[in-house]
Amino acid sequence: MDDYISQFKEGYFSPLALMARITEEVGELAREVNHYHGEKPKKATEKEKTIEEELGDIVFVLACFANSLDIDLSGAFDIAIKKIETRDKDRWTRKDQ
Repeated sequence: MDDYISQFKEGYFSPLALMARITEEVGELAREVNHYHGEKPKKATEKEKTIEEELGDIVFVLACFANSLDIDLSGAFDIAIKKIETRDKDRWTRKDQ
């Protein structure tokens, strides 16, 4: 990711711009989920997109956001998983093994 962005003079967008971008992408994901799994069909004039494509856009912007702030996204994910495995360990009913 950083190799790609670093080839451009502009570099990463500002954190505020990246926050706006990720919010926009999440909205686009919500729209696609609503089209495929909700009650709102696509208009005939709307471009065909997929949930997979929108998730990819979110991952891209999220990686840019983390890199722009010099945050190790893998480390941040590990922190989140540890929190979920401790705080929420008894939150759901486990499947029988």
